[in-house]
Amino acid sequence: MSKVKTAFFCSNCGYESAKWAGKCPSCGEWNTFTQEVIHKEQKTGRSQPAWADDGASKGGKKTMLLQEVDAAQQPRIETPDPEMNRVLGGGIVPGSVVLVAGEPGIGKSTLFLQLGLQMTGVTTLYVSGEESQQQIKMRADRLQGPKTDFYLLTETNTQTIFAEIKKLRPDLLIIDSIQTLESPYIDSAAGSISQIKECAAELQRFAKETNTPVFLIGHITKDGSIAGPKILEHMVDTVLQFEGDRHYTYRILRTLKNRFGSTSELGIYEMTEVGMRAVTNPSEILISQKEDQLSGSAIAATMEGMRPLLIEVQALVTQSVYGTPQRTVSGFDLRRLQLLLAVLEKRGGFHFGMKDVFLNIAGGLRVEDPSIDLAVVVALLSSYDDVPLPHHICFAGEVGLNGEIRAVNRIEQRIAEAARLGFEKIFISRFHAKGLGKHAGIEVVTAARVDEVYRAIF
Repeated sequence: MSKVKTAFFCSNCGYESAKWAGKCPSCGEWNTFTQEVIHKEQKTGRSQPAWADDGASKGGKKTMLLQEVDAAQQPRIETPDPEMNRVLGGGIVPGSVVLVAGEPGIGKSTLFLQLGLQMTGVTTLYVSGEESQQQIKMRADRLQGPKTDFYLLTETNTQTIFAEIKKLRPDLLIIDSIQTLESPYIDSAAGSISQIKECAAELQRFAKETNTPVFLIGHITKDGSIAGPKILEHMVDTVLQFEGDRHYTYRILRTLKNRFGSTSELGIYEMTEVGMRAVTNPSEILISQKEDQLSGSAIAATMEGMRPLLIEVQALVTQSVYGTPQRTVSGFDLRRLQLLLAVLEKRGGFHFGMKDVFLNIAGGLRVEDPSIDLAVVVALLSSYDDVPLPHHICFAGEVGLNGEIRAVNRIEQRIAEAARLGFEKIFISRFHAKGLGKHAGIEVVTAARVDEVYRAIF
């Protein structure tokens, strides 16, 4: 009987140490080391992976010149989901490892079960360590997906999973979830740092050596970060964050890391009774339909990756009844709001010091694009004066500390999206006036300062 060996792992970055330490020498975090049981003897005794044929795993490895490497680009696997293709950069890359994380109950399993069911002509293996086959079948019947080469496996042991993979030879592998898997080469419990590292490393080797794309569904911690060591995000090729408020029907799939595409893309879904529906025109759902003209509402033309979006910014300014005025935001940066209020106080002479200010981005969306500054300022002034804004007017511009309106990128796409949705006028920075083309159906108004916009509207 071999001696039981233990090691200490940092819960933040996965650093391994032979003894406990108060501060991690790798990431610098304090009190993150936990003790886990390991077995190095069994791990070093492996000769070849469980999915490989006899003698097939080590035959083709050799050192090559960079010029000798075949640079032929492999075609991506396009999915029936246009939003998934968008966030992945054009489709699934063969041999890639994609990590998807999100809140419990947000719809991760539903989204990828639906994706696997819709992949016609692709043999898909869905491995679940959390649900039984009967539970997955009930959800699949509710999704009403087409009957394809879709196989289920409820297992947590990685070697058993690879034995089934060797027999099936799937074209796509979906793991739900990585925190439930356990490798026989590590003696610690499933979900521990060493188990997650080992299971992810085995799946990464499988994906690269067999050129099979792998989707890993992961959990998140109470502070919103992905459960497990930070090295898990470094090992995979793409990290997707599936987010949204359970009180809203819309979900957002956001790219945090992508070795094969842009990291600023996002996909929008609507949760329905028959699964996730891709929202191809999100601007219409992000602009609320209202019959009466109300103050404090402005439309901003923003960009998320390569996609132009028109969103509604709602502001409410009231007299403060307490000694300290409140500043409450939803979907916007609180410090950015305080900066804009200071600009209006200093440069515009508006007294927000004794006013309660509430700001909301309609639709449950969180926006970090600074181009919505102008819409936020106009919404605040509209609520401050209690004067509704005219219909069919929108804004795109960043506001500086001196009250100037700064230029933003991709202004042509923003104007085209506003014209397509029926807006008649858009306010932008004067610095765009030189290289701006003509747009039919919409009036483009340029301004250099916030006070010019205020005089033109109010």
